[in-house]
Amino acid sequence: MLVTNKELLLPAMQKGYAVGAFNIQNLESLLAVVEAAVEEKSPVIVAVTPSSIKYGGLAYLTKIVRTAAESAPVPMSLHLDHGKDFETVSKCVEAGFTSVMIDGSFLKFEENIALTKRVVDLAHAKGVSVEAELGRLAGVEESTVEEREAVLTDPDSAKEFVEQTGVDTLAVAIGTSHGAYKFKGEAKLDFERLRLIRERVNIPLVLHGASSVPQWIIQKAVKYGAELAGAKGIPEEHIKKAISLGISKINIDTDLRLAFTATIREVLSTKPKEFDPRKILGPAKEAMKEVVKSKMRLFGSSGKA
Repeated sequence: MLVTNKELLLPAMQKGYAVGAFNIQNLESLLAVVEAAVEEKSPVIVAVTPSSIKYGGLAYLTKIVRTAAESAPVPMSLHLDHGKDFETVSKCVEAGFTSVMIDGSFLKFEENIALTKRVVDLAHAKGVSVEAELGRLAGVEESTVEEREAVLTDPDSAKEFVEQTGVDTLAVAIGTSHGAYKFKGEAKLDFERLRLIRERVNIPLVLHGASSVPQWIIQKAVKYGAELAGAKGIPEEHIKKAISLGISKINIDTDLRLAFTATIREVLSTKPKEFDPRKILGPAKEAMKEVVKSKMRLFGSSGKA
């Protein structure tokens, strides 16, 4: 059944676990996420980005997710990830999404508040929950203390932002980054900053850019021809600590892409005569499912549906 992110995340915040938001692009990725949730008896957030909507079509993606939700015996939401403008968010609300993210992190503070408040007014009128972002994810190029400090979420600003917008969940920047190349050296997450934000904000907090980039997946991909030297993600112990300090929603995309790509490469390399798409994409779906299941266990959401 489809519910809002708010309905999924308030229990997670109260009980100290996190719900995974897994990005999908096609039928195989959706099946991997939903089958994992059913097998783990876990609530789940099915996330779709504007680029995935452009690739798969808003109507197609909405309908296959809603079809899955009708038969899945676990609560799930259909969530717009990183909507950058009011028009995109509005289309997703009208299409039947139960949660939307408006990412105004690239705007000035006051402009971010204004855009987020506009989205909140629209979405709440339709019973849709809203996620916003304050601060930006640090990249490997932001290597100095001053550069990283400039993009991370300020705890006092987070309190003001939530009070002025009425947003349901807040994505915070504490040192994570998107993609498979998150750090040049050791992982550097600002847990003290997260603790201070949690003290000031009483809504569920979200961690983006949290894929762990498992080395076994990287090794398999490289074995069959991928070029991924230096790929590095968030250590699992850091994820557990972030959850203990108040993170209730964790976004995962890169790890699913890597599992999919590594397995496709393996099948095509080891079975050169295979040309049935189902026998190529099927193993890739299973690989993604195993990743999703491992994340649900790590986040503590298994058995919470």
